[in-house]
Amino acid sequence: MTLPDGPLVAWLGDDFTGSAAVMEALAFAGVPAVLFLDVPTPGQLAHFPEARGIGIATTARSHGPEWMEEHLPAPFEWLVGTGAKVVHYKVCSTFDSAPHVGSIGKAAEIGAPMIGGNWIPCLVAAPNMRRYQAFGNLFAGAPQGTFRLDRHPVMARHPVTPMDEADLARHLARQTDRRTACLDIEALEGDPQAALAALIGEGAGIVTLDAMTARHMEINGGLIWNGDERIFAIGSQGVEYALIAHWRAAGLLEAEDLTEGVGPVRRMLAVSGSVSPTTASQIDWAEANGFAPIDLDAAAVACGDGRAEDAAIAAALAALGQGRDPLIHTARGPDDPAVERLRAAVQAAGVVPDEANARIGAALGRVLARLLRETGIRRAVISGGDTSGHASRQLGLYAFTALAPTIPGAALLQAHSEDKAFDGLQLALKGGQMGSADYFGWIKRGGGAA
Repeated sequence: MTLPDGPLVAWLGDDFTGSAAVMEALAFAGVPAVLFLDVPTPGQLAHFPEARGIGIATTARSHGPEWMEEHLPAPFEWLVGTGAKVVHYKVCSTFDSAPHVGSIGKAAEIGAPMIGGNWIPCLVAAPNMRRYQAFGNLFAGAPQGTFRLDRHPVMARHPVTPMDEADLARHLARQTDRRTACLDIEALEGDPQAALAALIGEGAGIVTLDAMTARHMEINGGLIWNGDERIFAIGSQGVEYALIAHWRAAGLLEAEDLTEGVGPVRRMLAVSGSVSPTTASQIDWAEANGFAPIDLDAAAVACGDGRAEDAAIAAALAALGQGRDPLIHTARGPDDPAVERLRAAVQAAGVVPDEANARIGAALGRVLARLLRETGIRRAVISGGDTSGHASRQLGLYAFTALAPTIPGAALLQAHSEDKAFDGLQLALKGGQMGSADYFGWIKRGGGAA
């Protein structure tokens, strides 16, 4: 038995960092993969003839259901056309979503009918990333420990989609009319096929999958891969980790991960729109280790004042002149006074949150683009899931491939662009909650498994 020819997995990501995390999970396990920033042209696709995983990144996580209805059908249709057995709607491993913004249920209602099938697996857990699901409830690791999602120090107070329900089936039930259920640990350790068949027979349309161990992931991978001829799945990169585990256990894929880095650079650039405490700690580490933190006035940017960008660029050039790496950021964690200033300014100006976030992300992208052109620097970081999407578009990129691992979900990537100034750029896209304290230094050293 062998893996079929052609694409194995096609995914549509609800943000850029998460979309890249799927690509790296596949690529570093030996499955060639590419992530596009939009539906590719035939010429762009032709650059990656060996790809067995093909993805498209979106900013759906920061938009409402109406935006999804307008923007998701076309990429879903294109991905279905690749012929991949698994079509995956990639969501954050902390399930960021609500009925009014980033609705995972709405995305399923758009994508699933294009595939059909008897059920939709929903696998968010990824134990190697300290994401666990037990009896339907999602738990996520943090520096302080591991927490049920509705008690998590970040997700319980997320500025856009605070989690007040850790049971993913219940959370999804607010976003879709499809019946939801859970295949729990007891079923996984008993007769999972029979238990799953019973849930489907009872009318479950979306089934969340528990996972606490690598063995659970392997079982879940088999349930996804060996079921319907083609299947629509929801989940984090845990979907790919589970498939890889099953393929390896079945002798379909070699059990060897790619771990090499690409070496250090003398100078790099970083921009951040994240307000996560994790990113705040990373900025603190960077400042203590030679980086130059530079404020970008997010309140001014959100209200249309372009002078804030010029000020940040001038400060970054000055820092480079002093031999320091610029790290341009909008805030240091949720308690930074800049967060409240932004909230008040946006409210006073009548700017809706979606538009404010898009303006800030685009401004960081423009700042990064100008600095890259002026300095010739070839390595950079964009921090923040939503920020990464809006900022990357300002660089005129059309695709990413994986270059060097760091921690799962925050690898160093190679950018592909028809603009020679940015083609081949080494760029890391980091979600706000991802990465170790020394993450920016790790990227400057060129990545490589820890």
